[in-house]
Amino acid sequence: MINTQIKPFNATAFKNGEFVEISEKDVLGKWAVFFFYPADFTFVCPTELGDLADHYADLQARGVEVFSVSTDTHFTHKAWHDSSETIGKINYYMVGDQTGNITNNFGVMREGQGLADRATFLIDPEGTIQAMEITAEGIGRDAEDLMRKVKAAQYVAAHPGEVCPAKWKEGEATLAPSLDLVGKI
Repeated sequence: MINTQIKPFNATAFKNGEFVEISEKDVLGKWAVFFFYPADFTFVCPTELGDLADHYADLQARGVEVFSVSTDTHFTHKAWHDSSETIGKINYYMVGDQTGNITNNFGVMREGQGLADRATFLIDPEGTIQAMEITAEGIGRDAEDLMRKVKAAQYVAAHPGEVCPAKWKEGEATLAPSLDLVGKI
């Protein structure tokens, strides 16, 4: 999946109190996070989505749009948004993928269940997948680590010939791979 292009899709999302139509064209030209989760009104999912909501302004400041995706409908997303204090703070897209088209495009549909795996994809402005993470049902994700990956991906995109080492944080030294570094790290 890494370095592949996102596939075409159309869906209805709930965002800012409205239902909006979206497609892959809404992703191109900006950085994007697709944040798949199994289902609304569950247990780990709201903790992850709330954590992501707490970092949304920082992601927006970096030019990153967020698309949370489950196989629930956009109507269910609205109902959850209206009934949960944690989900009520979400300002990013809550995409309804009841056909499973988007979930299947990213290869994270649980066979025979109709539910998405817990998966995150970071996509660059050209629509190319730069990072991905998939965790088991009971393992929640951390928006702080996602922020670190976004910063690293944006740094590498802006600085050809440089790479970010393990645990890299914004402002720290990077590496310029070369013959001189072979065997010295």
